[in-house]
Amino acid sequence: MPYQLVKHQLEVRLTSQMPMDKWHALIGDPTLGDAILDRLVHNAYRIELKGESMRRRATKLTSAGASD
Repeated sequence: MPYQLVKHQLEVRLTSQMPMDKWHALIGDPTLGDAILDRLVHNAYRIELKGESMRRRATKLTSAGASD
């Protein structure tokens, strides 16, 4: 029974606009930051998006069309 409890894992999805290299400064305590980040990134899939926000782009297009 204990093995089954340890084996059970939960799926967590975490999103942030802050780059991971800035997380330690945000957390403040280096030891606590290492512990938190170690658990978050272990076996994680990381997707880093680059470029302009699609919402911002759509707003610019809408604003440009409205001023014509």
